[in-house]
Amino acid sequence: MSDSRPVSNRHGLEPETLLIGIGNSGRSDDGLGWAFLDRIQQQASFDGRVEYRYQLQVEDAALISDVEHVIFIDSYQGELTNGFQLTRCEPLSKFAFTSHVLPPGAVLSLCRELYGRAPRADALMIQGTCWDLRIGMSPEAERRLENALQFIVSMYQRLERRTSATE
Repeated sequence: MSDSRPVSNRHGLEPETLLIGIGNSGRSDDGLGWAFLDRIQQQASFDGRVEYRYQLQVEDAALISDVEHVIFIDSYQGELTNGFQLTRCEPLSKFAFTSHVLPPGAVLSLCRELYGRAPRADALMIQGTCWDLRIGMSPEAERRLENALQFIVSMYQRLERRTSATE
């Protein structure tokens, strides 16, 4: 199911990047993916596209087929060093279709199979602690979200400086 929020596409850094926030803001910390998108769009340095998802679907292979880079952002149940983790995401060689879970690697695999290519991909997992049916995140999740956001914004700023220096 897709959220009806508008897609952002501002002028500036990294327009080939697509951020896909996965989650549900009505389930407390499960909304970390969406909250990340809400906040990064407020950053002047971000110029990518964003999409809100409750879960990934087969159709998302078409969505990512024309981008250079995609980052899947989701909440994580468990312990993560620093409360978040950014890892490279590769197409899966084997996966099962279910009605509720399709991992990012499966979407990349479908994209490669159907469109002959898959974008560079990363997964940003942000540690959550509360999964209750309620709007709003736990204080711990809010802190981890801010740390993850600062990390990603700093990473893009460093890349922008390197790109500007080589031009």
